[in-house]
Amino acid sequence: MNAPTPATPPTPPTPATPEPGVDPTDPRTVVVRYVNAVAEGDLVTVRASFAADATWTYPGDVPLTGVYRGRDTIVDGFLLGAGVLFAPGGAPAVTLTNVIADGGQVVAEWTSKGLAATGRVYDNACLGVFTVQDGLITSVREYADTQHVERSLFGGPQPG
Repeated sequence: MNAPTPATPPTPPTPATPEPGVDPTDPRTVVVRYVNAVAEGDLVTVRASFAADATWTYPGDVPLTGVYRGRDTIVDGFLLGAGVLFAPGGAPAVTLTNVIADGGQVVAEWTSKGLAATGRVYDNACLGVFTVQDGLITSVREYADTQHVERSLFGGPQPG
């Protein structure tokens, strides 16, 4: 019987190449590249944007609420996990609308519009406070209208 071959650690994915003359580790550049990758469905760049031990905090009192720890948990558990909340063909269109950066802190605003699996329209304005170190996102605190999330994605009561 052959001895098992030792597992080779996976090579981290490589993010998309930035424009010539742009520092790929600049915090603003990292966040813009990340949000654009989400909008384009570029999962390799999305995954490569995070440090292995990154955290993502989603506040509120909805099933998505929590602190997600680690790149794979953020991408596979939170970001891709939220995809099942949308109707087939209804994945949200993400549009970056504003970015403000100061050192390693970047605040990004985006809109997210799609058709939820509940049949309701999802149209939310979101804001993320990103911390970037050494060209990787190390933490995100996301803010959105969680009442809208509850109503549209989870079938909560409509305002009346």
